[in-house]
Amino acid sequence: MENSSRDKNRNVQRDQGHRERLREKFLKAGLKGFLDYEIVELLLTLGTPRRDCKQQAWEALKKFQSLRGVLEAPVEELLKIRGIGPNNIFGLKLSQEVSRRFLKDRMLNKPYCHSSKEVFEYLYQALRDLKREKFKVMFLDSKNQILEEKTVFEGTVDSSAVYPREIMKEALKCNASSLIFIHNHPSGDPEPSLSDREITKELVFAADVMQLKVLDHIIIGNNRYFSFADEGLIDDYDVMYQNFKKRDQG
Repeated sequence: MENSSRDKNRNVQRDQGHRERLREKFLKAGLKGFLDYEIVELLLTLGTPRRDCKQQAWEALKKFQSLRGVLEAPVEELLKIRGIGPNNIFGLKLSQEVSRRFLKDRMLNKPYCHSSKEVFEYLYQALRDLKREKFKVMFLDSKNQILEEKTVFEGTVDSSAVYPREIMKEALKCNASSLIFIHNHPSGDPEPSLSDREITKELVFAADVMQLKVLDHIIIGNNRYFSFADEGLIDDYDVMYQNFKKRDQG
């Protein structure tokens, strides 16, 4: 009985020492040098700081295949792993939401500077694993500072689903001067479809009518993106609108 109690104390001290080493390692160098299972383990221990979570971290990575998969996993699926409870999931979801809030705060009221890469990095976490398309709009002021970001549609993006008139009404409500459109391709391939090109052209035309400027339409895929502005298509649609306007006036 005495030996059993002594062994149990040794295991507790060993586990506690392991957790402390992980925390010290993080405080000294951030996540540099951390393996994925160590990151998951560290996050799991936020909810149960006195319990060893190494095995649960291994199981979670095995089930969801990557750190990203674990962080994006539905709560009900995480709870199926033996030893993971609501308190453990708190650490995982808290870290995910804090990172999203940080990226949003970094973007809002910050000059856009025509950086499609910056917009991609901000929204990639939120859009990359979705099974359906989500269409978002960023509304910007005359200095290209972001005023607001809204999801205006979920489903298959086409000209019958995204209403330019409603988006322009939102832009006026926000007192915006320009807009950036963003949506995801669940297939992972960000190459625009004919429908993507058509709706972008319609949005540029609608914005031109309202004397607003479309800065970009960014399609997010699997760790890559397509920028209509970078490819010169936004300028092409602006020129097309101006030519139609001149022809009608003539």
